[in-house]
Parts: sequence; structure tokens; C-alpha cells
Amino acid sequence: MDRNTVIGFVLLALLFFGYFYYSSQGKLALEKQQQHIKDSLDKLKPKIDTSLNTGKITNGALKPDSSAANIKQDTSGKEEFFTLENKVLKITFTNKGGQPKKVELKNFKTFDKKALILQDGSFNNISYTINTGNNQTAQTSDLLFTPSAPKTDSNGNTIISYSLETKSGQTIEHQYILQPDDYMVGWNIKLNGADKLITQNALNLTWQTKADKQEKDIEWETQQSHISFVEGGDYDFEHLVEGKDDDKKFIKPLDWVALNQQFFASSILAKNKFSSGEIKWQSPKDTSLHIIGEATANLKLDVPSGNEAVIPLQLFYGPSDYKILKSYGNQMYNMVPLGSGIFAFVKYVNRGFIMPVFNFLSGKIASFGLIIALLTIVIRLLISPLTYQSYLSGAKMKLLKPEIDALKAKYGDDKQGFGMEQMKLFRSAGVNPLGGCIPAILQIPIFFALYNFFNSNITLRGQSFWWAKDLSSYDSIYNLPFSIPFYGNHVSLFTIFAVVTSLLISLYGMSNMQDNSNPVMKYMPFIFPVILLGVFNRLPSSLTWYYTVSNAITLLIQFVIQKYIIDHEKVLAKLQENKKKPVTQNKWQEKITAMQETNKKLQTMQQKKNTNKKK
Repeated sequence: MDRNTVIGFVLLALLFFGYFYYSSQGKLALEKQQQHIKDSLDKLKPKIDTSLNTGKITNGALKPDSSAANIKQDTSGKEEFFTLENKVLKITFTNKGGQPKKVELKNFKTFDKKALILQDGSFNNISYTINTGNNQTAQTSDLLFTPSAPKTDSNGNTIISYSLETKSGQTIEHQYILQPDDYMVGWNIKLNGADKLITQNALNLTWQTKADKQEKDIEWETQQSHISFVEGGDYDFEHLVEGKDDDKKFIKPLDWVALNQQFFASSILAKNKFSSGEIKWQSPKDTSLHIIGEATANLKLDVPSGNEAVIPLQLFYGPSDYKILKSYGNQMYNMVPLGSGIFAFVKYVNRGFIMPVFNFLSGKIASFGLIIALLTIVIRLLISPLTYQSYLSGAKMKLLKPEIDALKAKYGDDKQGFGMEQMKLFRSAGVNPLGGCIPAILQIPIFFALYNFFNSNITLRGQSFWWAKDLSSYDSIYNLPFSIPFYGNHVSLFTIFAVVTSLLISLYGMSNMQDNSNPVMKYMPFIFPVILLGVFNRLPSSLTWYYTVSNAITLLIQFVIQKYIIDHEKVLAKLQENKKKPVTQNKWQEKITAMQETNKKLQTMQQKKNTNKKK
């Protein structure tokens, strides 16, 4: 194995593992790390009666807020709940703050087949400050609104309103609009007497949301979770990191901000944009809490001057489904991580090719395991010309092995002389020593595109194939009573298949190399598959199944090309014919040759000088 080929192989390995490291760390290495004590974050939260956090929807007596003495409230002093449903959402509203209390996604279940509750508990809260009297203010989340009976408009939308009135006549109305089959909830804040209710035409809104565990592997789910937003017209995101707090300030106008888990998201949107704001988030280190992360956003809305004002907002509770999110036309589809960072370009491979092919096949075939296998075959057919060129280059290098061995014997320890003559041999025979590596490098974007695709494709969630119960998570044939470092606490059979087929490919490739004398290279076929065993064991079974099928196809293609397609006698004859042709060099090759000749002369002179000194 010549030096250039080894360099190419090392580059492939570095790119491969560098991407996995980047996926787990994201931008954290590029931006400053800030530690925030939890108490400092709690100070920013509106005061909430924690006695209500029972997980049950019940009525409870509430103590009136003394700061809201000028507000006309429900005389019963009880928190009351009302539930609205459409085809996809079930939302329970509360009159305390006139806001959503509990949100269930009707078409999805958790990994253990329970109802998928996207929002519940006292932390989830929406509030803003209003003036209640001279030098007196109150948070709307502390006030009891008066509900109105739900009604249905001509478009089939269900509308529910919660209103509040001050003793001096100002009113606040929260109007929620639930469409028949949509995850987006319309929310209009209507202020009558806005100039008295808010100060300096600015409404300061606090949005709190929590993401609970929905998937089997909470650590992996946390790694796939983000704080996403569109600021100044550009989409961006920040990673959630287990056990760390962080924050982000918004200077430019903000369209929306979201806490999105691996497959689900909660978001608040402003049709007229938030003028500025800040969001703080934390992800607990203790995974037994089953909390992915908690986020608190303080957002500023500019309100037109005057007595009356309507502030159009929206709330999104739903899946991170590319097709659904794209239908909103506000860049929310970017929450689906199809490619980011240094490999951001692969999202175009996913959007332009892999997703359309997958969607086409899923419309024709019921088994997603079979769909992945067919998708793999389609991809391998498209890259087959690159594969053929790679194997052809390897065959040429193998045919030149006798001549390379003769050069080694001739030059012995003179590595520079051997290198120069070897390159001359390659040029005369018309062989590119990197011809086998370049096609492989060109295939790397496809693998990274599929890595992102299978990690983020909600269609695979809950889909079973053979022993794998969920193609969006790892498969397990045995759960270990302990955890092995770098491996985990379970045995993934698809991962074992992927590793074994990778090992067979490496061994077959070693048998076709032109140089097997290097003892270090003899261990290379075993190193890479062992590393894959640790890396792949926690990856989605859809990805390891794809890799297994791809490896099996590679073994088949290698055998067919080597035995039936590549005519080694014709290739050898072509090499010998190339040697008879005059060798032409471009300017770069001429410079390299001149430098090599100069270095050789200097080396010869130095050797003579050392010999004379010894005499």
C-alpha cells in the first residue's frame, strides 16, 4: 500500500469520525460556554402556584393577587379547564392566564405506547405584564380570565376566547383558533385600552416550555434536540447539552423561536415579528427526571399606539415533519436536521434526491425495511460508475506490483529515489495512485446525507422490521445488566451485521492490494470495524440496516467486477501500451519533477560529503 493510498484512507477515516464528533458537539466548540445557576433562571420565571402541578386536571381554589385589585376576575376564584380537539390535537385550556395548559398529539405515542403529551405541568406558561393601577403591575398568568363558549366559524375552525376587564374599563381578550386538522394554533391578543394596559407601546411576553422524554434513549434524544429560531430572516439553532445551561440574545427582529426535540417541537410565532428578546435554556444532567430541556424566552412586541390593538401570534405543537413544516412558509422546515455545519450542503442531497425517492417508495410499499433496502440499491446503482473506477484503479495498481517490487529491490533504503521512479512508472502507465480513493471520497456526502436523513425522519418512528421494533431507534436483541464503555448496555444485531460485512470488505480489499508486506496494514481491516461497533451501536436501526445492505451489495459488486467485468489481461495490455507512448507533463508535474531532481542531487552531494569526512 503506497503512501498516497494510506493518506487517502486516513483522510476518509478522519472525515468519518470528525462528522460524528461534530454531530454530538455542534457549535459548542465555536461559541463561548456560559454556565448559569438554575436559581438565576428561576428568577426570570413568572410566579406560578406549584400546588397545581399534580398531573391531574382538577379545579382548585386560588388566592386573589393583591397586585390585581383593580381587575374584575371570576368571583369563584377557581381554576377551570376546557378541552378542545381537532383531528391531530387535543388542547386543554385554563382560565388562569387564559392559555393552553395541556397539549396531546393524538396521532403519536411515546416509545412505550403511552399518550404523547407535548405540554403539561406548571413550568409550561405564557405571560406578559399589564398595568393594573398607579405603579401597580401584574402578570397575566396570575389572573383569572372569563371564558366564552366555543364557536365554529364558516371555515370549520373552532374558536375559544378568554377575557379580562379592569375596573376602569380596559379589556384583554385571548382568542384561540383551532383549525380542523392543523398543528398550528392561532392566538390573537386583543387589547382595548392598550395605551393604559401597557407601557411605551411595548408588550413584554414570557414564554416557557419544557420538553419531556418521548423516545427510548434520552441521551441520544437530547443530542438531537435544539433551540431553533429565525432572526433577521435567517434560520439558526443552538444545541441542547446535557447538564448545561445557555442563553441567546436576539438583536434583530425574530419571526419565531422553538424548542424542538428529535421528532417534536413547541414554538411561538409572531406574524409581525418580535422586535427583540432573549432565550435561556437548560438540560438536566439527571436523566431520571425524564426532562430533555426547559426554555424560557423573554420576547418584546411593539404595539401600535392607540386605544385598541390586536397582536397576532401563533403557537405550534406538533411533529418535526418536513412536509408539514414546509407548508407554513416560514422556514420552520429547517428544524428537521437534514444537514448542518461543515456538512450543511448534504441537506440539498436529502431534499433533492433521497427524500423524493423515499417518499415515492413509501407510497408503493408497506414495509419500511424493504423501502430502505430498495433505496440502498438505487443509490448504489447511481454511484456504480464511481465504484467501477475505484476497482479498476485497484486492479491497475495490483498489475503494477511486480514492477514496484523490482523498484523497491533496486533502490532499497533510498525512499526518495524509489518515490520518484514509482511516480514515473505511474505516469508512463497512465495510472492515478489516488484513483481508488477519490471515488470513495465522493461517496462520503451520500453517507452523511443518509446519516442525517435516518436520524430525523419521523416517518420511521414506531415502524418495525424483523426484530427491530422502532427503525428510528437502535435495535436490541439483548439488554446487558451493565454498560460497557464506548459500547453501551445493549446488543444491536444490525450493528453486528454492519460490522461483520465491513470486516469482510476490508479483508477482501487487503487480498487485492499490491503490497501486503507492511505489518501495520495487516491490522487495518480489524481496527475500523471495531470502531464502528462502538459508534453504530446506538444509532437508529434504519441506518445500520442501510449500512448492512450497502456492505452486502459492495461485496457482491466487488466479486462480480473483479471476476467477470474487469479483464486483467486487457488492462495489463493497455498499461504496457501506455508505456510506449511519450509521457507529457503539465507545468505542476514539471515543477515537482524538478524539485525531486534537485533534492536527489543535494542528497547525493551530502552523502559524498559525509563519506569524505569519514576518510
